Amino acid sequence: MLRTIDDLEGYAIRAADGIIGHVKDLYFDDDAWGVRYLVVQTGAWLSSRKVLISPIAITHPNWTEKTLSVSMTKEQVAKSPGLDTDKPVSRQHEISHLEYYHHPYYWGSHELSARDILSGSDLTGVGYGGADAEYQQMQSERNREIAKAAESDNYDTHLRSCKAVVSYHIRALDGDLGHVSGLLVDDETWTIRYIIVDTSNWWLGRQVLIAPHWIQSVNWADATISVNLSRRSIKTAPQYTSTGVLDQKHEIVGLFNHDSHEAQEISHKATTHQTDR
Repeated sequence: MLRTIDDLEGYAIRAADGIIGHVKDLYFDDDAWGVRYLVVQTGAWLSSRKVLISPIAITHPNWTEKTLSVSMTKEQVAKSPGLDTDKPVSRQHEISHLEYYHHPYYWGSHELSARDILSGSDLTGVGYGGADAEYQQMQSERNREIAKAAESDNYDTHLRSCKAVVSYHIRALDGDLGHVSGLLVDDETWTIRYIIVDTSNWWLGRQVLIAPHWIQSVNWADATISVNLSRRSIKTAPQYTSTGVLDQKHEIVGLFNHDSHEAQEISHKATTHQTDR
């Protein structure tokens, strides 16, 4: 199911021995647009410190009660490497965090998508078939990454705040389009499926969905996203309303006008789910 970042904000994170805190933001990587961390505001038990929780750790989401159970204890969280979530998270800090929880890296030649990570790939090599040569190669790359991170604490991680992207300006090939009003996250794969764009600047009262792979470039300094589509083409993109769930048929039709490959993938997924029932 697709959920907005506003929907996910405030979800309780439940450890094996109690509530850790509540979701305040999501960090995604700007290469794959996959959610890599939940930024969690802890309670008074940890002086309201903010910590990062990877979606890998989520075991039993309860969407009705807005609670995400994770495979860790409060003590583990309390002893996790400290970092300042109000500043850019360096690759060195990220490596320390992932090593501490025995989570895989998502970059490098063994680059993992959010879907790959959630399928069970981990630092033991199990997710890579257990082949000695491949595992050794992975370990060598991990060592190179650690060495590279040690050279500079400012090594770019490509991590971005979901909340910070809201209000970014959107530019089509033929002019300004509007601004980002939200993001839609797939709660199964933890990938950002769509950017919600408010087009009121030129198309009053409409919100449309733009897939990340339609993005031509992002100027993070100027808070501007350029898409490889015309404004006329955007009018055929799937529309979004906050009062209803995106109709899958409407989504597929809109995608066929822009990217038949993704539309076919969604159509196949929908057919598979129907068959499974």
